[in-house]
Amino acid sequence: MKWQEGRQSDNVEDRRGEGGFRIGGLPVGAGGLGLGGVVVLLLLAWLTGTNPLSLLSGDQNADSVAPASAPAAGAPADEGGRFASSILADTEDTWTTVMRKAGRRYEPPHLVLFTDVIDSACGQASTATGPFYCPGDQKIYLDLSFYRELDQRFGAPGDFARAYVIAHEVGHHVQNELGLLERGGGMSRLQANAQSVRTELQADCLAGVWGHSAAGRGLLERGDVEEGLGAAAAVGDDRIQKQTRGTVVPESFTHGSSAERAAAFRKGLESGDLSACGIGAR
Repeated sequence: MKWQEGRQSDNVEDRRGEGGFRIGGLPVGAGGLGLGGVVVLLLLAWLTGTNPLSLLSGDQNADSVAPASAPAAGAPADEGGRFASSILADTEDTWTTVMRKAGRRYEPPHLVLFTDVIDSACGQASTATGPFYCPGDQKIYLDLSFYRELDQRFGAPGDFARAYVIAHEVGHHVQNELGLLERGGGMSRLQANAQSVRTELQADCLAGVWGHSAAGRGLLERGDVEEGLGAAAAVGDDRIQKQTRGTVVPESFTHGSSAERAAAFRKGLESGDLSACGIGAR
C-alpha cells in the first residue's frame, strides 16, 4: 500500500508513554497478569460488544465518563505513528467526499495512540482492550502493539490489513455521524448480540467503502485486497472462539463469523457505495 504518498492527519493525539502498565487496575508481571493473559484478552476484547474491562473486573459501567489526558503536541515521528496518521488522513478525505455526495458534512474523529493504559470517555482502557471507537468523545483508541498480534496471532500481516483495523473503527464513527449507533433498550442477550453483529458487519462494509476509494486513487498494490480480506476473516467470532475456547458458539457472536466479515468488507470494497452497506439517503 502506498501510504507514504499521503498527507498526515492533524487529528492524531499521540499519548504513548503516558501512565503505567496496568490492566483493569492489575499490574502486568509478578503478581499480576502475565503476557499470555494479555494476549488472550487482546484476542477476545476486540470481539466483545460490551465494556472490554468487564472481562477483568466485572464492571458493567461501560458508559461511565472518565477524564482524558491532554493530547501530545506534534505529529508522530515514528513509522508506526506516521502510518496510522496517514491512513486516518486518507479516511478523512474519503468520507468528506462520500458524505458530501450524500448531502452531509463529515466531522472526522480523533485517533488516540497509547501504550498500556488510557482514560477515555467510555472508561479506562488498556492494551488488552484492543482498538475501539468511543462515541462519548468521538475518538478511536489504538495501541500499535495490536498490529503485532494481528500478524502473529491472527495470521493477518500486511499494511492493508493494519489499515483495515483503523478503517473499521472509522466506520463506527461514520455510523455515529449518521445516528446509527443508538442503543435499543429492553433487548435480550441474543437480541443484543444480533444487533451488535449487524453493527460490526456494517462497519466492515464501510471500511470497504474507504478501501474502494483508496484503490480508485491507485494507493493499493498487488496483494493488498487479499490482506484486507484476510484481516476481516481473521477476526471473525468463529475463528477467535475456536482458537481461544476450542468450540464455536454462534449465539454468542458479537461481530460476525469470518465468512460474514470478509463478505461485508468485500461488499463495500467492490461497490464503494453507502447503499451496499444498508445506508440510504437521508
